[in-house]
Amino acid sequence: MYWALLILAIALEVCGTTCMKLSDGFSKLTPSILVFIFYILSFVAFIYVLKRIDLSFAYAVWAGLGILSVSVVGVVWFEETASILKLASIGLIIIGVIGLNLSGAGH
Repeated sequence: MYWALLILAIALEVCGTTCMKLSDGFSKLTPSILVFIFYILSFVAFIYVLKRIDLSFAYAVWAGLGILSVSVVGVVWFEETASILKLASIGLIIIGVIGLNLSGAGH
């Protein structure tokens, strides 16, 4: 259940970040309101995750998968560039999260 909550927290954070872009500097009402709603829900889910999963590991997964997801949204939805350096850097973040998991930090 805690892993599902972590995935939910990540998805909500990605939605909040995407709404930041869509809010156009908080000049559009609906996406601006959704930023706060998604982030509050994300933090609530993450707080429950921390009852069972180590902070260092949970945050690394949350941040790493959040970066990956937001990068995909940026490239696919907002037509941002995907340079080799950007992709390699994201790959290094994923390798770091996997390394944390293998070290037993998530247990």
